[in-house]
Amino acid sequence: MVKEGSTVKDGSMVKVELEPADAGFDPARLARLDAHFARYVDDGLLAGWQLLVARRGQVVHTATYGERDREAGLPVEPDTLWRIYSMTKPVTSVAVLLLQEEGLLSLRDPVARWLPAFADPRVYVAGSSRLPQTRPAAEPIRIWHLLTHTAGLSYGFLRAHPVDEMYRAMVSDFVPLPGLDLAAASDRWAQLPLVFDPGTEWTYSVATDVLGRVVEVVSGMPLDRFLAERVLDPLGMVDTGFAVPPEQAGRLAGLYVTGLAGHPPVRKDDFTPDPREPVEFLAGGGGLVSTAADYHRFTRMLLNRGELDGVRLLGSRTVDYMVRNHLPGGVDLAAYARPVFAESEHRGVGFGLGFSVVLDPVGERTLTSAGEYAWGGLASTAFWVDPVERISAIFLTQLIPSGTYPIRSEMRNLVYSALVD
Repeated sequence: MVKEGSTVKDGSMVKVELEPADAGFDPARLARLDAHFARYVDDGLLAGWQLLVARRGQVVHTATYGERDREAGLPVEPDTLWRIYSMTKPVTSVAVLLLQEEGLLSLRDPVARWLPAFADPRVYVAGSSRLPQTRPAAEPIRIWHLLTHTAGLSYGFLRAHPVDEMYRAMVSDFVPLPGLDLAAASDRWAQLPLVFDPGTEWTYSVATDVLGRVVEVVSGMPLDRFLAERVLDPLGMVDTGFAVPPEQAGRLAGLYVTGLAGHPPVRKDDFTPDPREPVEFLAGGGGLVSTAADYHRFTRMLLNRGELDGVRLLGSRTVDYMVRNHLPGGVDLAAYARPVFAESEHRGVGFGLGFSVVLDPVGERTLTSAGEYAWGGLASTAFWVDPVERISAIFLTQLIPSGTYPIRSEMRNLVYSALVD
């Protein structure tokens, strides 16, 4: 839960800490970010946005534009709360690695050791979603498979396979049906056939939500409490949580949905469960609300290889291991993943333990460095960390679906084209 009384006073936590020129940026070029993304708002395609660019952990540029609540005419503020959706996944992945460092689980553990419903998984072979033909999986689903999205699980909203339809019927498109908590939803997912044998392909999935349930069982704590006590509070992420209390509700940005690029988005706060209401399902794969200041603290910890302001969350080698490409044979997602709707083809991009990992910037056709790790969220939010140039960046808005516009690649190109050292 976002802490009661927590707010960013006068944006002090997101002010520029290092002049762009002193960080190797051309200030005039860096200002192109604001002008470029302002056009999205001026053209009616986004309600508002917030961005942050840092180098060596210090903020060199931050800006807000537009409205967090278009209907009420409320502007985006430095302390605006945003639904970060799948930017939750790296946070949950860090929680899993905390448990692994303590010897409480192993990445090779079969998930069924902790969640017995996942014993004896079966793989879809043929047939309809109502009468599928299946066979036993070649091997168990392991913790490593969940972290890398190679478990054979799926998402209902992908609409690319008969199994996806089964997810929609049993659990729903994006989040479980009302009344389902994380334990019940995990048990339902365990009943569904896998799209492929674990470890043989990549597809985006509820895997990180299942990991959230593993965290609960291994730690003996609800996921929200574990994240708060072991990740968020130690990092000083005071505005990050699954729920927004009434006294903070006015800070939450409205959620907007568009059916087609170029069309004005429509306000739809109930497209997914409203975090201002009681939270039934603790979605480790997509349920957190956060701020630019808070997520900047998370990226600083990663850039510092597990440490922030004297607090060591993870060992340096653990972070190094997380942000390596874990796809077998060192291949990229373009070669290993099932085609899904995305902003890019992910050529030259692999996948680590909770993050995408750039293998070849030329293949991705985007200015960045080999080794950059990143992820984004359903509502067009995004972050990346470049350990070579020591740059981190965050973009926050609330437009569903992600990938409607090439925001992430545009931001990378604008940031790196401003780097002149």
